[in-house]
Amino acid sequence: MKSWPEAAPRLIAVAAGRAPADLVIRQGKWVNVQSREVLEGYDVAVAEGRFAAIAPDLSGAIGPETQVIEAAGRYMIPGLIDGHMHIESGMLTPAEFAAAVIPHGTTTMFTDPHEIANVLGLAGVRMMHDEALMQPVNIFTQMPSCAPSAPGLETTGYEISAEDVAEAMTWPGIIGLGEMMNFPGVINGDPKMLAEIAATQAAGKTVGGHYASPDKGAPFRAYLAGGPADDHEGTREEDAIARVRNGMRSMMRLGSAWYDVETQITAVTERGLDPRNFILCTDDCHSGTLVNEGHMNRVYRHAVACGCDPLIALQMCTVNTATHFGLERELGSIAPGRRADLILTSDLTTLPVEVVIARGKVVAEGGTLLADCPHYDWPEAARKTVNLGKRLTAADFAIAAPEGANTVTAKVIGVVENQAPTKALIAELDVVDGLAQPDEGKDIAQIALVERHRATGGVVNGFVSGFGYKGKMAIGSTVAHDSHHMIVVGTDRESMAAVANRLGELGGGITVWKDGAEIACVPLPIAGLMSNDPAAEVAARASRMVEAMAECGCTLNNAYMQHSLLALVVIPEIRISDLGLVDVTKFEITDLFE
Repeated sequence: MKSWPEAAPRLIAVAAGRAPADLVIRQGKWVNVQSREVLEGYDVAVAEGRFAAIAPDLSGAIGPETQVIEAAGRYMIPGLIDGHMHIESGMLTPAEFAAAVIPHGTTTMFTDPHEIANVLGLAGVRMMHDEALMQPVNIFTQMPSCAPSAPGLETTGYEISAEDVAEAMTWPGIIGLGEMMNFPGVINGDPKMLAEIAATQAAGKTVGGHYASPDKGAPFRAYLAGGPADDHEGTREEDAIARVRNGMRSMMRLGSAWYDVETQITAVTERGLDPRNFILCTDDCHSGTLVNEGHMNRVYRHAVACGCDPLIALQMCTVNTATHFGLERELGSIAPGRRADLILTSDLTTLPVEVVIARGKVVAEGGTLLADCPHYDWPEAARKTVNLGKRLTAADFAIAAPEGANTVTAKVIGVVENQAPTKALIAELDVVDGLAQPDEGKDIAQIALVERHRATGGVVNGFVSGFGYKGKMAIGSTVAHDSHHMIVVGTDRESMAAVANRLGELGGGITVWKDGAEIACVPLPIAGLMSNDPAAEVAARASRMVEAMAECGCTLNNAYMQHSLLALVVIPEIRISDLGLVDVTKFEITDLFE
């Protein structure tokens, strides 16, 4: 589409009544997020994919070729914006992700493809960036900052360098630097992290934050001084307050497994802080959530249900986000010159998304996608990323106890429902034939991190609690944030080996086995992270996968999201990586046994 300066002569002519508009939406309630008010009985004129004018009567802008939509008193709101998200978490390519969320009213996304960066490096980021720019909605790319997310604690398929960041800042769709997860690196003045931030700031772009620690003392102050401009890792009211008081934007997320809006939005609804420094986002949504529940419309409805004024909640997923990324004059409001991204809805509380317009075109109506979402031609290199180096056996998943021990005191990763952090637990486990055993009675299963980038055949074993698995089972996934090796959790070593080998055959994905047989499978052949299939098909497979986990005894909400994060070595308290068990409170490798 044309830039505002390029479109200005036509926009001026339409606004002045000298030329017809491409589209006129008649007689709706103009929800003005700039002034936070609802104005009844307004028309909206669109030309060149941008808003030309908003006024009580723009019938003079209707020509013989003008498309006319009768709002009939419905609310006209800006298209919804997701301020921080990872497309790969939907298990979909950018095209299929766009196809899934457009009917829900999402017209702009700020995406960080650091999942694919860990697998394919800068080349993978470019593939995501290029497909994003092909879509009928706005998908801006943040250049991933941390691959690996914690140097020295994990090994990725590729590493992102400061030179990579500087190069990416010249690409047309790059909006800034992705979440700076290596907060210890920033705090300690790591030259590489500071060089990435400097390259981003020199380009006049936004630095994304990720401070996953409750400590608001000197480490937090040091991180702020380094330059990150936003943060989505808050889980408490005091987290949100600390961020905005220090000039950050507080990004409050509602993803498939993250429920961090309700506990933080009280900073606005009860404490009365200025809401313009708060942003709503999803972070991670799997395909089932997108298909069955929604996207940013779901987050908006949740914020309203938590007591937020609808107009304030709308600002948090439109103009606030646009302002944060330096795009307030381009996106986020129904105002002259902005991209014509608009939703017609009959209610501001439940937010039924009745008509979606993006860049002046009707892209969805009544929940049905009407636009084409073009696909990138993914190369073979992006489809050959699971390299185990050997066929695994039960012996690869054996956990040897100290010689002569009858029991062991083991460190156990404790899963916390609906939250990203884990708990560092301690449990006494039996030893049989020299091997430490999982304990169904204590809800302790085995976990393994299987190296899949360099064909080393490496397997790191440990224990995990919280899933509730029972009987003979295993589940494995090549979605294993952030290094994306392979995470296998199970109660039976033979099943764990079968799961790993199956994922090698698939070229990536998720598989669930029970009693020696596969009962669910989600193939993800692109980087072991994504499928090019439609969201509904992937969602159906993912739904079956969730059912299969339940059949294995799991009762956690969105347990798969928890599974996929067990190797995320930047969020406390304890994780697993290809280098060993990681104490994230100290950022060091730790022994499995006490």
